[in-house]
Amino acid sequence: MLRVSLTSRSLAYAVVILATLLSLLPTIYMADMSLRGSVQSFNPVLISPHPSLHNYAKVIVQPHLLGSFLNSVIVSLSSVLLTVVFGLLASFALSRLRVVFGTAALLLILSALMLPLAALLVPLTVLLRVLGLTNNYFGLIGPYTALGIPFAVVVLKGAMDALPKELEEAAVVDGATPLRVLARVIVPIIFPSVLVVVVWQFLFCWNEFFLALVVMTQNQVKTLPLIPLYYEGPFMTNPGQLFAILTILSMVPMIVYALVQRWFVSGLMAGSLKG
Repeated sequence: MLRVSLTSRSLAYAVVILATLLSLLPTIYMADMSLRGSVQSFNPVLISPHPSLHNYAKVIVQPHLLGSFLNSVIVSLSSVLLTVVFGLLASFALSRLRVVFGTAALLLILSALMLPLAALLVPLTVLLRVLGLTNNYFGLIGPYTALGIPFAVVVLKGAMDALPKELEEAAVVDGATPLRVLARVIVPIIFPSVLVVVVWQFLFCWNEFFLALVVMTQNQVKTLPLIPLYYEGPFMTNPGQLFAILTILSMVPMIVYALVQRWFVSGLMAGSLKG
C-alpha cells in the first residue's frame, strides 16, 4: 500500500514538473533569444551557448521605451485604484445595504462579463473620438475601469457575503458610518480578495493591446505593449533586441504575481468560491 502511494505521488510530481516545464518553455525561449547577438539569433538551437546582455543595453537607451513604461504605469495604477474603489462601493451596497432593484443592478453589472473587448472595440473607439479622449490617458483609464468593475464585484461581493453581519453591527452600535464600516471593518478582513482585484486588473491593463492600439496613436502617449509593434521594422534584422523588449514587458507582471501569489490564491478562493 505504501509503495503504491509513493508511486502515485511520484507520478503526480513528474506530471506537474513536466507541465511546468512545458508552460515555461516559451518564456525561456523568449529570454534566451533576448541574450543572443544578431548572428546567433538565427541559429537553430534552444539555448544559446554565448549569452550576452548587449541587447538590453541597446534597448534601454531607446527614446520611447521609458516614456511608454511610465505611460503604462500611470494608466494601470489609475485604473486599478478606480476599479478597487468603485468595486468596493458597489459590492458593499449590493451585499450589505437595501438597494432598490439590487438584483437587477447586479445582473446588469455581471452581464458585462459576457461581452468580449473585441465586440466593444468599435463603439468604444467612436465614443472616445467624439469625447476627444483619443491620445489621452483617460481614453484608456475609463474603459479599463469599466471592464474591470464586473470582475471586482464578483470577487468582492462574494467575500462580503461570506462575512457574518455581527461584525458590522457591532461597529454600527459604536457609531460607525457605513463608509467607516467598509474601510475599517470589512476591507481589512477581505484584503486578500481586494488584492485579487488589484493584481487581476493590473495584469489586464498592463498587457492590453487592441484598445491601446486604436486609442493611442501618438508615440508620446503609447503604452508599453505597443512598443514591440513600433520597433518591429528596425529590429527585424536583430530579433534579439525585439525579444529583449518583450522580456522587459513581461517582467513586471511576473514580479508582481510572484510577490503576491500566496494572497492572490487565497483571496480568489475566498471571493469566488464561497460567494
